[in-house]
Amino acid sequence: MAEEKRVGYRVVGTIKSVKGHCHAGHKVGEQIELSGHNTGGMCGFFYHDIFPYVIMLQFGGGFPAEWGGPEVVELECLDKSNAVKLELKRIRE
Repeated sequence: MAEEKRVGYRVVGTIKSVKGHCHAGHKVGEQIELSGHNTGGMCGFFYHDIFPYVIMLQFGGGFPAEWGGPEVVELECLDKSNAVKLELKRIRE
């Protein structure tokens, strides 16, 4: 399999909290590299929800300060009984 060529910026998700039990096995402190082509092994339901935010960061868009700033956004999965909170961050290298 050929190595993926990076397009745009790196985007890293960090698991900030897990309320209850994450059925996908995500743990606090876990870091996941994400892109439009790479789910990083993330839960499919959660990745589906955060995809637009990943693309926004990957291709240089930003978020309002109320959301965490132009290069960071914090999101929560849909399973409110077992909610996983994730911080997405653009990495400029």
